[in-house]
Amino acid sequence: MIPIKIHLFFLLICFSVSSSLNSDGLSLLALKAAVTDDPTKSLTTWKETDLTPCRWTGVACNSDHRVTSIFLPNKNLTGYLPSELGAIVYLRHLSLSNNNFSKPIPDHLFNATNLLSIDLSHNYLTGPIPEKITTLKFLTILDLSSNFLNGSLPESLSNLTTLSGTLNLSYNQLSGEIPASYGLFQVMVSLDLRHNNLTGKIPLVGSLLNQGPTAFNGNPFLCGFPLETQCSDPEAQNPRVLSNPDTPKDPGSSVALPGKTNDSSGSVTVPLISGVSVVIGIMFFSMWVYRKKWRSREAKLGQKEKQENEQITVITKEEEGQDGKFVVMDEGFGLELEDLLRASAYVVGKSKTGIVYKVVAGRGSGAAVGAVVAVRRLSEGDGTWRLKEFEAEVETIGRVQHPNIVRLRAYYYANDEKLLISDFVSNGSLYSALHDVGGPANPLPSLSWASRLKIAQGTARGLAHIHECSPRKHVHGNIKSSKILLDEDLQPFISGFGLTRLVTTSITKSTSRKLSGSSQLSFTSSKSSFSSNYYVAPEARISGQKVGPKCDVYSFGIVLLEMLTGRAPDGVGLDNDGKGLEGFVRKVFREERPLSEIIDPVLLQEVYAKKQVVAAFHIALNCTEIDPEVRPKMRIVSDSLDRIKLQ
Repeated sequence: MIPIKIHLFFLLICFSVSSSLNSDGLSLLALKAAVTDDPTKSLTTWKETDLTPCRWTGVACNSDHRVTSIFLPNKNLTGYLPSELGAIVYLRHLSLSNNNFSKPIPDHLFNATNLLSIDLSHNYLTGPIPEKITTLKFLTILDLSSNFLNGSLPESLSNLTTLSGTLNLSYNQLSGEIPASYGLFQVMVSLDLRHNNLTGKIPLVGSLLNQGPTAFNGNPFLCGFPLETQCSDPEAQNPRVLSNPDTPKDPGSSVALPGKTNDSSGSVTVPLISGVSVVIGIMFFSMWVYRKKWRSREAKLGQKEKQENEQITVITKEEEGQDGKFVVMDEGFGLELEDLLRASAYVVGKSKTGIVYKVVAGRGSGAAVGAVVAVRRLSEGDGTWRLKEFEAEVETIGRVQHPNIVRLRAYYYANDEKLLISDFVSNGSLYSALHDVGGPANPLPSLSWASRLKIAQGTARGLAHIHECSPRKHVHGNIKSSKILLDEDLQPFISGFGLTRLVTTSITKSTSRKLSGSSQLSFTSSKSSFSSNYYVAPEARISGQKVGPKCDVYSFGIVLLEMLTGRAPDGVGLDNDGKGLEGFVRKVFREERPLSEIIDPVLLQEVYAKKQVVAAFHIALNCTEIDPEVRPKMRIVSDSLDRIKLQ
């Protein structure tokens, strides 16, 4: 009897201890119990004796010790996803990619209705996509790629109206047709349905028109534009895009359309360029530009000849700007509007400011074969720019020239179509280089310390030039790692300068759209995404506040911390009460903890760089001071970085 009583006593003690763990911790212990193999020992810190799970590996909490993030990618965990994860009501980010989880996705997972992002890619999950996923009214990113999911595409996914990043369902076993309701997704959503068993005709509706062939490749029974596989129904290959019956047809025009008119219905056949995937979105905007230019039969491109050393303009006899004006800002720029209309193009980026295309042109006078430019199709936003106002702003952008700023070469203006043509920078963004968004199928090499220092120095010089090149005290207003582009030599180029003024959704409403003598901006924080908000200076997070140069300094400091730690600015996976990367780094320095806790492990291998890295950390912390008056000017930041010399 005595041994039995002792055993019961110990059981009661264990139960009492484990019950002290909060409810989120108990739900996470269900995940630990569902894991049958943990070769990296990632879950060894998950102990039932803790009061909260906030110090566990891969777990982040808010100030109330409630779990907001589970970040365990690339851990080789084997097991299944327990339903108890859905009981973590404050969970916002779930990343379990590149593991060995199997079995179906439990419906109850989506009881965590505050989820913003889900990444379960590169696992062995089976079964259909649960319909209950549509209850996630705040979801912005969903990646279920590279699993064994089957069944049809849920039509109700279109109810996820907040999706604004990725919807990746590629490399699964999904079947059936693509629902036409998927055209309701926002235009900035990057849709990926590659390598499934989808069938039928691709619906040419809504935002599906902006998806290129890469969104649909690998489905042998899918047909219709933009794929090369023709459907038996000719309408799948001949979408009606010139629906305006007043659109003139001028067979004698010297401008070649991307397609040709076949009949009185106005349908257009777009030829497929051999070996080149043409994005339907750029074709549609090209045809729209063409329609606007030729609305009046009296207007022709030959109306005005190009004069040497003068800007190229195309203006019709109707109200100025109504039918389009194309302006080349650089005399060395060899492309004309018709070259862009004939060019092949690829969607390379989408955001609230519009869509960015890589355009490969090689025809027309003065155009070099294979010339590549970036074309940004601006979002209209909440207001309307008049021609003279738009010209003034774009001319201001064009005058800001520096080796580390993307060069604006030309622009196009029409009442409802505005394009910016700039140099194409070929090696992606700093964000991609740091966070390896290419994934295992397209890994990017890790950036060395020498490369990161060069990128930081070049970016600082470019920002300092923006702040100092004009008495108007220009401000970028949206500095983040995705806005810093890299060329083949890893030279940085700041992109997006001026967009915060050109696109009204990024600044104040149309009631305050009038131009002022200052280039300072007003920032509306409610429009910012969860992650992007961490780049924004504290004083600018208040709606209506002016954004000055010191706000750019703060944003650059966050980017610098991102380069030094290899972590995203929201600090996902860090024990920091949801205060972000800057707060975590400052806490580590204040508590004099080891540098190894915050530095990117890649940089730890470069022992000789330790003193230089510490110096860069101090520069970043100076840039991210709460009080803007304490922050240094961008020129001082640039000079400080230039004094860090490689050994």
